[in-house]
Amino acid sequence: MQTRKIIQVEDKVPPRLLVPLSIQHMFAMFGASVLVPFMLGISPAIVLFMNGIGTLLFILITKGRAPAYLGSSFAFIAPATIVINQWGYQYALGGFVVVGLVGCILAAVIYKCGTEWINVVLPPAAMGPVVALIGLELAGSAASTGLIVPTEEVPTVLAPNVITFCVTLGVAVLGSVLFRKFLSVIPILIAIICGYVCAVLTGVITGADIMAALSTNIISIPDFQPPKFNLEAILVILPVILVIVNEHIGHQLVTSKVVGRDLLKDPGLHRSLFADNFSTMLSGLIGSVPTTTYGENIGVMAITRVYSVRVIGGAAVLSIICSFVGPLAALIQTIPGPVIGGISFLLYGMIGTSGLRILVDNKVDYAKNRNMVLTSVVFVVGLSGVTLSLGNVALSGMTLAAIVAMLMSLLFFAFDKLGWSNDLQDS
Repeated sequence: MQTRKIIQVEDKVPPRLLVPLSIQHMFAMFGASVLVPFMLGISPAIVLFMNGIGTLLFILITKGRAPAYLGSSFAFIAPATIVINQWGYQYALGGFVVVGLVGCILAAVIYKCGTEWINVVLPPAAMGPVVALIGLELAGSAASTGLIVPTEEVPTVLAPNVITFCVTLGVAVLGSVLFRKFLSVIPILIAIICGYVCAVLTGVITGADIMAALSTNIISIPDFQPPKFNLEAILVILPVILVIVNEHIGHQLVTSKVVGRDLLKDPGLHRSLFADNFSTMLSGLIGSVPTTTYGENIGVMAITRVYSVRVIGGAAVLSIICSFVGPLAALIQTIPGPVIGGISFLLYGMIGTSGLRILVDNKVDYAKNRNMVLTSVVFVVGLSGVTLSLGNVALSGMTLAAIVAMLMSLLFFAFDKLGWSNDLQDS
């Protein structure tokens, strides 16, 4: 991995590489991204369209300096479901618009205040485990998506699913360390193709599934619809802003470590946060679900060492095309859970490793009590399943761990200023 050529953020990519690399990124986000509209009861076509538009806007607003793919946000599912059941989906769209607007305002505040405060509220001993939790807390999701553990929906683990999962994961792992030259930058795409073939051979995907996808109308128009606004519905969804801001900062920190640049300074947290929330606001205005930077695509960059925004932009264009080409979108939707789960197993692990890398790169000294306590508490809070409910919004996992980390870091900072910390006495 260390000897492989890095394709940096601003580098141009030849067409022979651009197309497969873009397809690889689109496939990486596809499974999780289209799951959100299914859960909210809307067509995935509008989501594919907005994911592509949102990603292109993100690249434009960040001046092409922050590689990120915007996919469907899971943070809104719980409050949005409540609003949909009580008032209807269009009122949930109104909530999405307001959350996006508040996020844009917050980005303007950060622009005025700078990002130095992040080093105070999230020092490396806290930042590392918070970033690691982005991937680690999704490990269970990868296993359940891959159908290799019993769930309420699928209580029995079937051999064809396990075989397909293992083939997909095995090709991704071996390809990452054995493939050379051109193949070395598309191990994820090759793993998805091999997993899909295996799924057909084992019967996970049937010929009828494929024929049904191919017989879909050639041209399909996404279901655009305007938002409606209700104060109660907005107040149900608005607290999600706490979740998405923490998630965004965490993703930018991970991506910074992956590409070897401080993206919080250049292009700036204010730009990336504004772009993320502007996309969410626009999504609500046209009938789509909120968007967010996607961990799966960060994992792809970490494995392939290809960070070019042109590749991300190519994936966005492909997503837009898929939203209008019925058979293509339908065929991609036949990619089964064991294939998506097998890929996610590796990608989520890479994100977790990026968090540990923060601790190593910053040479965090665990002889100091504060560092040991910070990292320990953050990991336990994030992985314990503890949940804090604020109205209809539940804070848990990485988000709750990040809030706890910030509060503890601020408390320790105050102790330092007052001269109370025993770490200062020991030094």
